Amino acid sequence: MKMLVYKKTTTIICLLAAVTFAALTSMSSDHDDHHGPKNLKVLPKNIPHEMLHKVMDDWSEALGVHCNFCHAGGEGGKLDFASDAKPEKNMAREMYKMTAKINTKYFEGKKDSLNMVIGDIKCATCHRGSPHPDEVKFGADMNNHGPQMMHHDGPAPVKPDSTGK
Repeated sequence: MKMLVYKKTTTIICLLAAVTFAALTSMSSDHDDHHGPKNLKVLPKNIPHEMLHKVMDDWSEALGVHCNFCHAGGEGGKLDFASDAKPEKNMAREMYKMTAKINTKYFEGKKDSLNMVIGDIKCATCHRGSPHPDEVKFGADMNNHGPQMMHHDGPAPVKPDSTGK
């Protein structure tokens, strides 16, 4: 009886060791991913992975694009997030800096614990789901508003014609 318990215990320990070993070796292929992002130029170098992922999701949603819009393809069909091969990635950096300046200068943007500017102006403010803002179309509720949208106190003032009327 004692021998049977010993064999069962030994078998269970060996199986647990094999499962643990398999789990650890499968994680080692993703080891580089856990050292943090590479080639960050405008976002903080110490940005947590979850926050970086949220920022990227916000940007891609605001522009109505997927990750490969800014990130170049790499080995094995994966994206090379560190690569600067696509000009759209550098444009995203410039646009990020622009919105931070606008928020700081005009909207009293504050900085968070990672020194990122928090403000009202975001990618979606202009892009509204389009990768190129000049392609944004007015919605049905915004038709015929033109310059009047710029005036908060009512319709745009009417300039008198040359007769002074």
